[in-house]
Amino acid sequence: MKAIMDVLRGVAIGVANIIPGVSGGTMAVSMGVYDKIIGAVSGLFKHFKQSILILLPLGLGMGIGIVAFGYALRYLLAEHTLATCLTFVGLILGGLPILWVRLKESLAKKARKGAPVGEAVCFAALLAFGVGMALLQGGDETVKALALTPGTALLLAALGLIASATMVIPGVSGSMVLMVLGYYNTILDLVTGCVDGLFAGDFGLILHNVSLLLPFGVGVALGIFGIAKVIEYLFAHFPSQTFAGIIGLILSSPFAVLYSSGALAHFTVPGLIVGLIIGAAGAWVTLLMGKADPE
Repeated sequence: MKAIMDVLRGVAIGVANIIPGVSGGTMAVSMGVYDKIIGAVSGLFKHFKQSILILLPLGLGMGIGIVAFGYALRYLLAEHTLATCLTFVGLILGGLPILWVRLKESLAKKARKGAPVGEAVCFAALLAFGVGMALLQGGDETVKALALTPGTALLLAALGLIASATMVIPGVSGSMVLMVLGYYNTILDLVTGCVDGLFAGDFGLILHNVSLLLPFGVGVALGIFGIAKVIEYLFAHFPSQTFAGIIGLILSSPFAVLYSSGALAHFTVPGLIVGLIIGAAGAWVTLLMGKADPE
């Protein structure tokens, strides 16, 4: 029974990880398994058997959640682009109040005088980064046709590293970062394409997608084991600058989501109304999830 419950918890975390703006880390906290996951990952080599018994059902559930919900998101982005992207914007912005409170708390702990110059620089830098990446990628972010080359492998590994490093932090969405970078649809299509190939018996398609997902997976593993430690260090020693930078990135995300997806080119009044309503509801849900995070 415990294993089945962990699989179900993993499904919920997997679904959260694939929705831009929703934090898989926060979902894990809400499910009461965040500390268990971090401990199992950190002690994987020291307590291998125990860690595997913890991570296996959760990982299986996450895989099921990502693949199953990936199909729904692929359909929604294709057929209801504006409403779906406005929902993402709501989910993203709903996390701002909690991050703002944490930024103010970290500034208060410094008890120093003068303007928070370092925080302002970090905020502006990541705000500009988010907007700049969207502009560099160009509008109407479609699925990119990738060929397995050394350059592509390094790019995918870097994307996996960045996404996973942010994914483990409660309140921050790895999928949102992928969308800002312009590769969310591409990674999502690679995941669902593997299942498409399996059902169609197209092993060439499976091999192609798996060969591209492999370096991305290596990046994810490196991010979880390596870069996450760096981010933990930043939160421990430079919390206010880190929170300010994250807020800057989040504030750039609505522009990145709407511009990169070409959502405004699919403008309809019903789509706008539905998107605003669901987006407001999504912001409320994200805010509640953030308040449930004891961190």
